[in-house]
Amino acid sequence: MNIIKMHHPYKKADIPKGDIVLALGFFDGVHKGHQQVIKTAKKIANEKQLKLAVMTFNQHPSIVFKKVHPEEIKYLSTIERKEELIAELGVDILYEVDFTSSFASLSPQQFVDQYIVGLRAKVAVAGFDYTFGKKEVASMEHLPSYAHNRFEVVTVGELTDQDKKISSTRIREAMDQGRMSQVNELLGYTYAVPGVVIHGDARGRTLGYPTANIDIDSSIRLPKTGVYAVEIKIGQQWHTGMASIGYNITFETNRQLTVEINIFDFKKDIYGEQVMVKWYKRLRDEKKFPSVSALIEQLKQDEKETRHFFEHCH
Repeated sequence: MNIIKMHHPYKKADIPKGDIVLALGFFDGVHKGHQQVIKTAKKIANEKQLKLAVMTFNQHPSIVFKKVHPEEIKYLSTIERKEELIAELGVDILYEVDFTSSFASLSPQQFVDQYIVGLRAKVAVAGFDYTFGKKEVASMEHLPSYAHNRFEVVTVGELTDQDKKISSTRIREAMDQGRMSQVNELLGYTYAVPGVVIHGDARGRTLGYPTANIDIDSSIRLPKTGVYAVEIKIGQQWHTGMASIGYNITFETNRQLTVEINIFDFKKDIYGEQVMVKWYKRLRDEKKFPSVSALIEQLKQDEKETRHFFEHCH
């Protein structure tokens, strides 16, 4: 997949030659609804023997429009993760447009002329709720009137699950409640976040449950605090384990949120490793234990439950 990062105004020379089918969207998390849009575009591209391109943005439009601080936005996928997920769908070109004030100030017609026609699209494909400006004048039903017969418009209807629209909002709500099986069902894959192994306070070692502390980028959405059955990828290997997202409240108050993983049957030092963590199932809430022995008893139970989960459900 050819990744082309664009900053407005772009240079015509940056656009590859040849007509394309263009799928449009922000695609945070590349969930089943997004996959449907890209797969529809892929089918059309194959039929017409054209390349498939996807256009997305480097950051959420609300940072520019609503003046939200970037720190406040928690994404379901980093841009690198989005690239991986989109590449898996057989996309030829990914345009990543910097969402800036100058880009945002384009009129709907300018956007169509420069970012659909300008990218040599013969067909533009997007979800029914895609907008390219104010909804009243720039929704999918308005797109043909800006197209002036220069390209076809294909609108992908809403994809539902249990009669409700599959949306990033719904996935975020399920994640905030720790309902990972629902999150993964709506995504169409197991939610995964990248991180780096850093030094913690090494207390797990004294409990017989050494943990790897994972530093997760603050722009990534984490599930609700609690204990989870997870897999962690170190190098090219996946390992099972149990993760705690929380504040270590048994030992101290007012700590920073940490992500710690006890990796089963694993003894190596892995500080500085770039890892990926897949979140399968929430086991329980984080709680304060009256004693260290009560905590160890609970950890034994968590381990038993996690091992059972991976033996039977995976």
